[in-house]
Amino acid sequence: MCALRVIVCRALYSVSNPLLRSTIQNGSVISARDCSLAGNKRHALRWDLTSDDIRTCTDSLINRVKAVYDDIGSLKIENVSVENTLKALAHAKLDYASSLHVLDFPQYVCPSKEVRAASTEADKKLSEFDVEISMREDVFQRITALQNKLQDNLSPEEKRFLDRLVTLGKRKGLHLSKDMQEEIKRKSKLICELSIEFNQNLNEDNTFLVFSENELGGLADSFLNGLDKTANGRYKVTLEYPHYFPLMKRCHNPETRRKMETAFHSRCKDVNTAILEQLIQLKAKVADLLGYTSHANYVLEINMAKNAGNVSDFLDTFYETLKPIGIKERKYILALKKRECLMKGFQYDGQINAWDLPYYMNQVEQCKFSVNKDKLIEYFPLDVVTEGLFGIYQELLGLTFTQVEHANVWHENVKLYSARDTETGEEIGQFYMDLHPREGKYGHAACFGLQPGCRGPDGKRSLPICSKTTFSEFSGTLVETDFVEVPSQMLENWVWEKEPLRRMSRHYKDGSPIPDNLLDKLIASRVANTGLMNLRQVVLGKVDQSLHSCPDADTAEVFAKHCEDILGVPATPGTNMIASFSHLVGGYDGQYYSYLWSEVYSMDIYFSRFKKEGIMNPKVGKEYRRVILEAGGSEDGMDMLKTFLGRDPCQDAFFQSKGLIKSQKTQTL
Repeated sequence: MCALRVIVCRALYSVSNPLLRSTIQNGSVISARDCSLAGNKRHALRWDLTSDDIRTCTDSLINRVKAVYDDIGSLKIENVSVENTLKALAHAKLDYASSLHVLDFPQYVCPSKEVRAASTEADKKLSEFDVEISMREDVFQRITALQNKLQDNLSPEEKRFLDRLVTLGKRKGLHLSKDMQEEIKRKSKLICELSIEFNQNLNEDNTFLVFSENELGGLADSFLNGLDKTANGRYKVTLEYPHYFPLMKRCHNPETRRKMETAFHSRCKDVNTAILEQLIQLKAKVADLLGYTSHANYVLEINMAKNAGNVSDFLDTFYETLKPIGIKERKYILALKKRECLMKGFQYDGQINAWDLPYYMNQVEQCKFSVNKDKLIEYFPLDVVTEGLFGIYQELLGLTFTQVEHANVWHENVKLYSARDTETGEEIGQFYMDLHPREGKYGHAACFGLQPGCRGPDGKRSLPICSKTTFSEFSGTLVETDFVEVPSQMLENWVWEKEPLRRMSRHYKDGSPIPDNLLDKLIASRVANTGLMNLRQVVLGKVDQSLHSCPDADTAEVFAKHCEDILGVPATPGTNMIASFSHLVGGYDGQYYSYLWSEVYSMDIYFSRFKKEGIMNPKVGKEYRRVILEAGGSEDGMDMLKTFLGRDPCQDAFFQSKGLIKSQKTQTL
């Protein structure tokens, strides 16, 4: 798996450490290898493509890959072999994966709206092509013939690749009648198109609200000074994370928070609600055609969880454990709200509203744990945090990062780094960092892989970061969806340990070290709001399962019901958070539970190995890199866990990390 994905998506944007999340918001790390647009050559990725270039290169890539599939599909069944079928497909997939993202990635980051639009169109065209080549019955017949023909003489990864191709073919319905295949194909193409439109709507949204200085009471001068102003001196506040979250946590004015929360959860509400509800219907119909009881059961079949029943049991167990904690936390928050309303003359309505929750959860940290965010943040300037994190991960994983000077990038704020193995000096990859929000840029913390780490036709390895597989099909994050978050979540733990925090902190003015008492309070606050934060994850997991376990749904109604029943906080009337819940169109449909599921494993890894043997122990770090990161999807997640842990994984460490007491005995998963 890509180690640098871990650094930004979790360590910097960790939902668990609000201080570091506020230090860097709305960033992207993009892992890549220096490669050409056309394939696996050793020169830089091009980011100067025009809209015409993107269209031309898209057609060229499609024609190139289609030709390979045509050749395989025309083979006589009796003549199929590893060389002309399995390896030919592997090389075509590598070519496709190496060239694809230079074309579809600019839609998320390019400053030019024209190029973003061309990239979006390329994404639609390539997604349709994905459906086409994944449903080539002639190629599938030759793959199954090869599987029947070959019983031995394959390496474990070759056998896994061949078996996976057969499995994926069946999951596309290639064993069904022509008519059913065509219907599945039509619906699958429409699903791709609608998913891209959903994300495009969010990426291009530029909504902002206007407030007076009085309406923004409680916010620091540094925040206000960073806002644009209208002609009459009022402040423009966007819905980007660096504006939205600080305001929701710090603004004393409940009406301002209500307006912001309402706007935030109304982004693209009408158009995206319609898209998502159409997607739910389409996915349910495809699942039915393929013989599954629901879309959830369809996607879960190849995950660790296996089926919706297991996911439901998993989430229910968490809910029952967290429920009493959530009740206590809501009671405490209501007391805080009542006291503040009396002190400031606000009307007390006796309930926690959606716009109250982040504000009073922040108050809990201050009141219960004496966390002074204004003082703390002075010790975590961006460059110091980045330098400290880089140092920790380099030491831990045996890597050396060097910034590439005068690199070709898509925006002046983007930086490119080279990663080398510290022992051998061998370059094992490159990665970009794009940490600041801007108009048209993808608005959530993310990692985008640009180049798979596997062997090419010439036997040479194309290298992203850490991944070492034979086939691009298993490179990097191409693992079970409910295992993919494990490495990133595991590395969150370092931002809750004293020595690592010291390494990533210095006062922004004089470089002085952070005082012990501030660090101790920050670390103690890890368990603040444990119940409500995790219950929200249960809500999202349950909503996702509900939406993808039925033929159609009213998304706003389903979300509101689960918020009320599980979190105990009503959704704001007239809003629909699900209309901006991009996970449901970005590969996590029916699988959002994966965040909690993966966290169980990630905590087990950390507490059982790193915490026990030394959090900066390079021996454990290198073993982790070899067993977990390098293997990618070439092994089952459970097998990797057992190898690294030396036993079956269990839940104890997860509940301990949350400050929860588990009365029953250790439960294995």
